[in-house]
Amino acid sequence: MTQQIDDQWADGLIARRAADPGEMTTPEDEEPQEDDLDFEPIGGPYVGAVRGRLDALRELVALSRTRLEAEALAEAGRVLDEASARQRLSARHTVVAVAGATGSGKSTLFNSLAGSQISDTGLRRPATGAPIACSWTDGAAGLLDRLGIPGRLRRRPLDIVGGSGSSGGDLEGLVLVDLPDLDSAVVSHRQAADRVLALVDAIVWVVDPEKYADAVLHERYLRPLAGHAEVSFVVLNQVDRLPGEAADQVLDDLRRLLDEDGMALGEHGEPGATVLSVSALTGRGVGELREQLGRFVQERGAAARRLAADVDAAAVELRPLYVADGRPGLDERARKDFADRLAAAVGASAAGEAAEREWQRNAQHACGTPWLRLWRWLDRLRAPAVQRPPSDAEVEDQVTARQRVEQAVRTVADEASAGLPAPWAQAVRESAVRGAEGLPEALDELAVREELERGTSPRPPWWPAAVLAQMVMTGIQVVGGLWLVGQIVGVLQPGLIVPALVMLAGIVGGPLVEWACAVAARGPGRRYGQEAERRLREAAAGCGRARVLDPVAAELLRYREVREQYAAVAGTG
Repeated sequence: MTQQIDDQWADGLIARRAADPGEMTTPEDEEPQEDDLDFEPIGGPYVGAVRGRLDALRELVALSRTRLEAEALAEAGRVLDEASARQRLSARHTVVAVAGATGSGKSTLFNSLAGSQISDTGLRRPATGAPIACSWTDGAAGLLDRLGIPGRLRRRPLDIVGGSGSSGGDLEGLVLVDLPDLDSAVVSHRQAADRVLALVDAIVWVVDPEKYADAVLHERYLRPLAGHAEVSFVVLNQVDRLPGEAADQVLDDLRRLLDEDGMALGEHGEPGATVLSVSALTGRGVGELREQLGRFVQERGAAARRLAADVDAAAVELRPLYVADGRPGLDERARKDFADRLAAAVGASAAGEAAEREWQRNAQHACGTPWLRLWRWLDRLRAPAVQRPPSDAEVEDQVTARQRVEQAVRTVADEASAGLPAPWAQAVRESAVRGAEGLPEALDELAVREELERGTSPRPPWWPAAVLAQMVMTGIQVVGGLWLVGQIVGVLQPGLIVPALVMLAGIVGGPLVEWACAVAARGPGRRYGQEAERRLREAAAGCGRARVLDPVAAELLRYREVREQYAAVAGTG
């Protein structure tokens, strides 16, 4: 009887001592067997959606490093690092953590699954001070090193140690880890449990009838890890303490709480968490849990599922940084409004009006009467043009133009960033501000250059004919005047009517030709002014586009790229 009890509760180390009394070894002292070295990396099975989402997450982080704070990308970086680390390790093993609160009986359940007294149990709390691992198959050393579990805390189940040591039967490939209490009074114990929970492939949550609704368990663990339902087992332990139908009632209430936590339940063939009721002390339900774990381990998909759930969690955390409200960007209306504001700031309309007036003046000068042209020439001789300092009005116009440019840049930046997540909206505004540096001065130089290139207004083909008509009218006036003078002095025969009419025709004909030319010059003058305005407007718009709109559009394009990558990460692209 004593021998049976010893065999029942002998742990792996005791069993190895009994098998080979002449040599004492511990797991860290054992030489790696051929089976330990012959394992396939998990990188092979990472295909399809999981691999695509990982690639998208990696690209997303790379594109976002210069736009987002390192803290915002910390979780995504951790997921990528852990995915890379897990990929280099054995794909034949599934690491499952047994987690629970104080007094839930998780260590007892752990021992019951292992078939040996591996983890300490008892009334003294905390009974488990550090994670303890039990591996059913060789080759899990790298996984346990990753979890930080030393060799002295690594065990083998009794049936494996007592047998060939190379087969775990229905649990072949399982690495079971007993964690410290999640609500331990010792901070280091809780930290050790949290560290391992972030690295394992699956979790067995052990609850008891008294603390299954504990707020610490639900708010700190089950609710944040609700997205990991497919790699979660929720076990109601100690059901032997519940009388009659109380176990089913507590189990139903547990399912309700899990549903409120957002954890999907694997019922009716749907993917989700497995919920069971067991009694680790009496063995009730342990066989079913063992069977469920066996099927789960043999699928060899836990690592990929856990990784997919981690990517989901990272995507949820990153969503406010990448998902915009509405459709941000610059439409044609916004671009046109920006061009109109820059045109107003550079004075395109005033420049067009000035060019039109210049055309009219040149037409009037070319087609005017010689007497008017002589008068204007004498007037310029009497009052020569002098250089004068800019007036207060001109200085005020320059300040106003600068303010208009700044207002135009702020407006287009606000329109382009409307609805964007805060970091990308800030990047758009900063690109617009950087582009606006020196923009007022560039527009001033542009206006001066356009005026110099325009030069004097061209002469239409009909101007020489108008000048000839004015010369004829002037000649008629001169002939009529000389005719009258000759009659007055008696050189010619008297007859004032004809020379007076000739002279009157010349006098009236000159202004008529000038008026006709002015009327004829209105259309070309207007078109000339409009062309000058158009050229200056297009030049200002081109300058604003190169300095402001193109950098803003580049930032928006970058955002669209990361938005597409985020959609691929979230699985919605």
